[in-house]
Amino acid sequence: MAEPAYERKHPSRKSSNICRAMNLQIHHYCTFRRHARMFLEPSIYHKWKMDQQAMFQQLQPQGKIALSGDMRADSPGHSAKYGSYTLMHLESNKILDIQLVQSNEAGGIAHMEKEGLRRGLDLLESNNLHVEYIVTDRHTQVQKYLRERAVKQYYDVWHIERGLSKKLEKLSRNKECQVLRKWLPSIKNHMYWSAMSSKEGPEKVAKWKSLFNHIQNVHTHDSPEFPKCAHADKVSRDRNKWLRPGTMLLYKVEKLLLNKRLLKDVKKLSHQYQTLALGAFHSVILRFAPKNVVFPYIGKLCRLYLAAMHFNENADREQTVNLEGTAVYKIMYPKSKKGQPTAQTVKTEPTCKYVNDLMRLLFTEVFDNPATFVEEILKLPIPADLSAEYDRPAKEDVIARNVARFNPVYPT
Repeated sequence: MAEPAYERKHPSRKSSNICRAMNLQIHHYCTFRRHARMFLEPSIYHKWKMDQQAMFQQLQPQGKIALSGDMRADSPGHSAKYGSYTLMHLESNKILDIQLVQSNEAGGIAHMEKEGLRRGLDLLESNNLHVEYIVTDRHTQVQKYLRERAVKQYYDVWHIERGLSKKLEKLSRNKECQVLRKWLPSIKNHMYWSAMSSKEGPEKVAKWKSLFNHIQNVHTHDSPEFPKCAHADKVSRDRNKWLRPGTMLLYKVEKLLLNKRLLKDVKKLSHQYQTLALGAFHSVILRFAPKNVVFPYIGKLCRLYLAAMHFNENADREQTVNLEGTAVYKIMYPKSKKGQPTAQTVKTEPTCKYVNDLMRLLFTEVFDNPATFVEEILKLPIPADLSAEYDRPAKEDVIARNVARFNPVYPT
């Protein structure tokens, strides 16, 4: 029962609680962990490495590759123990590598993202894979590291648009800035359009700066890269929607839309690929490694590999069609849209053929000679526990220092 318990994406403790409530006798958690260390985790690790090498060999003849990268912390806030950095091949939409970093390995939580990226790029280079460019967020340490490593970096549009939209929405709540609220969807769409319809950085900046003229009903611009708005000439029926020159609202909007840092970031917006698929992969990880469950280092790593195998197998799922041959959609009301409906594609059911491959590997090879597969995992550099950095006082001393709130007991 240990193999299904590891594969069905839920910790064994939850399964044991269900069985205990039904008065079903099952193995103890210690037995499950022993089976996992000797058989399950070596099988998962071996299969992932084989799959990874197959992907590397397939990509090597292509020359340089385009990637997206992002880190996922195992808990919210500034107390994360683990950070997993993922590198995805943008053309095939498959996970190439996952690096699990413990906070004490990188010198702190703030440095885990850079360390995970460094390890991933080193692994790709050691396998003769060279990066043409990488799409990431605006993490400052990552920016500096990629610049020093001479790797071209583009920014994900969603990360920049989200930050700007929050500032504009906050500004639109003011009584004298209500007219700005009508422009929020258009400003968001214009950032995506500026990135997707341009090839070079100056063209992206010119198209973005044209927005400031457009919201004033001015549709010709001084930039040679974009001298005129691309929309057709038409007379507006609602003159009150335009922002008036010389007003405090226009001044505040200008500070947000045309500040130097934003223009510098717009210049590096990704014009082809984004990191949306990475966000979907992070959602898949939650099914295999929930954030509210503590796992050992190897257990966490193997669950990340399981999530990657599941994602890669289902990366190219097609959209479902009905009996008439029409593509199927479902209406969603995401929180980010504030009640506005969106049409989401319905894809075919995911498959789990990798589970059959794991079971075959487990029963035909690992059971016969587990020492060979366990040795692969023993070669991994496992970091020391976070608690190892601190002194461990005697149990009696800790009890003696424990003072009750209403009935204090002081040690003699």
